[in-house]
Amino acid sequence: MKVVLHMSDPHFGTERPAVAKALERLAQAQTPDLVILSGDVTQRARKTQFSAALAFMNRLTIPARLVIPGNHDIPLYDIATRLLRPYWRYTQAFGPDLEPVHECADLLVIGVRTTRRYRHIEGEVSAAQIDRVANRLKQATSKQLRIVVTHQPVHVIKPVDEEHLLRGHEQAIAVWAQAGVDLILGGHIHRPYLCALHERIAGVHRKVWALQAGTALSSRIRHDSNNSVNLIRHGIEGKPGHCVVERWDYDEGAGNFKKVDGAAIRENFPS
Repeated sequence: MKVVLHMSDPHFGTERPAVAKALERLAQAQTPDLVILSGDVTQRARKTQFSAALAFMNRLTIPARLVIPGNHDIPLYDIATRLLRPYWRYTQAFGPDLEPVHECADLLVIGVRTTRRYRHIEGEVSAAQIDRVANRLKQATSKQLRIVVTHQPVHVIKPVDEEHLLRGHEQAIAVWAQAGVDLILGGHIHRPYLCALHERIAGVHRKVWALQAGTALSSRIRHDSNNSVNLIRHGIEGKPGHCVVERWDYDEGAGNFKKVDGAAIRENFPS
């Protein structure tokens, strides 16, 4: 079995120290094989914030990681850096690959850079990016859980979040579904949910799910959830097609992350 920790929007610079310690304990207890961080690593893309984020990720001691930048990871007020070297501070901490891929026998995870220096909040995915991801998905084996990671959401469940939809999401969902994606992970709106795209979008003829993470660590909590992360368990009981998705929220009283009662969602993916 492979265990994946999906976290998003820690916004280092606004992180809650007690929550960070609790997430470290969760990682130690659940021993994930991979951690996915789907953007907004920092609050203002400052060097000290990236350093704090990297130190935290190292303390998790998870064997593999896949990180993509969010809109907050491009400097907002430093206009020269934003225009000329928008990802310079990000790459100093997390390396030059802005669209990383993680692959093993059980997993294929593809990161997509949806941020743009000319957009403050909104994200977009180009036709070339959509095709690149689709071509990579088509190379996956039947035993691999196929995951695509964006920062902005490809689907929302509340009208208030529609303005934050990833530009190009319609084409991306259609093409990636046909290419074999199972899960599309995102963040940005700080609202955790799992949504069956095949039940909501016409023309999606296989099971595809949008999985959103809340803010993992930030005090910028929104909506009806506390700090929140997801755990994905794939290949349970040796079955390649069996995947379990769990939502874990920070419990203020206990000071730990707890699986939300009745909110752990289990789905079988085709092998």
